[in-house]
Amino acid sequence: MTYLIREAHLRKPQRRVGTYAFGPGEEMQHDTSPHRLVLGGKEILAQCAALVLTFSRMVYVQYYPRFTRFEAKWFLTEAFNFFSGVCDRCVVDNTSVLLASGSGSNAIFAPEIVNFGECYAMSFLAHEIGHSDRKPNVERGFSYAEGNFIPGRVFESWEDLNQQALNWCVEVANAKPKRSLGMSPQAAFMLEKDYLKSLPIHQPPIYKSEPRIVDTYGYVHLDTNRYSVPERLVGKRVEVQKHPRATVVYFRDDKVAEHVRALSKNVHVTQPGHHRPPAGRQAKQSCCEEVALTGCHEALDRFIAELKRRSRGRGVRQFQRLQNLKRTYPSEAFFAAIEHALGFGLFDLTRLENLIIERVAGDFFNIDLDEEWS
Repeated sequence: MTYLIREAHLRKPQRRVGTYAFGPGEEMQHDTSPHRLVLGGKEILAQCAALVLTFSRMVYVQYYPRFTRFEAKWFLTEAFNFFSGVCDRCVVDNTSVLLASGSGSNAIFAPEIVNFGECYAMSFLAHEIGHSDRKPNVERGFSYAEGNFIPGRVFESWEDLNQQALNWCVEVANAKPKRSLGMSPQAAFMLEKDYLKSLPIHQPPIYKSEPRIVDTYGYVHLDTNRYSVPERLVGKRVEVQKHPRATVVYFRDDKVAEHVRALSKNVHVTQPGHHRPPAGRQAKQSCCEEVALTGCHEALDRFIAELKRRSRGRGVRQFQRLQNLKRTYPSEAFFAAIEHALGFGLFDLTRLENLIIERVAGDFFNIDLDEEWS
């Protein structure tokens, strides 16, 4: 059937594939590809982002849980710093991450992407739809990373994954000689780096600002994660700034919280001091009687801890009475009664006093059980 279709010229003939040659510092190519890998013991789908210099074939690879315009600017900024420069233009596909509308020669890039490129004195170019061979270098880089970098590696976190990816770029991908170059990408890069445009002295900061209302639990929500803020801001409107590695919260132009940004999903990040224990669960403070009783005997310390747990509030009246028992009766009888009460789980102070009296009755009172009292 395939032969008949081909002979009858019913199938559109295959187009000839051309080659593209670029001078040093002329072009770089960027794209993303989903890769399956094991992170923290779980199989996930991560977005692999790559940037390749077309002349020297130097490659930079990083992974992200998602890839939006924020991640795109974050990745490109780190890639430019990795190469210590930029080319005149960057070729991309027709993804909506960078484009606002159109495709190919009619593509209109998002204003924030255009402004980002102007900060580095470079421009973006989208290839025609179905013309993926316009950027073959970055496409081959994805299959190389998926077949050479991921297999046999263990990743504990996103930070560990990207650090290993960076090491792989330096030690393997850019160090291995290529037949098309006749040398390694690192050696070819030594010829190209002088043609790259220098980075600006002040690079544009990468962050995204979003308004949020602090929920009744004292958290703000960002990318499926929750970050704590001071409890006094519950119900207030705040500004949450998402940075590449930090989440910063502002209230009326004052910074009220800063957290390490979580890349995983459904994570609660709580900073100590932001929240008090819920009503009815405040930690019981120690009264002066408890402090005076603590530390003199190991059994008494255990008795005090359990008595405090069973008492309402700080248990001041209970500890006052316990301190009075300790002062009234001999130490040997008092501590012996404490150990006896602990053995039976007895924490009623009236019964504890009866146990003490049983131990000191013969020493302090002349009791004759046979004597009749009138």
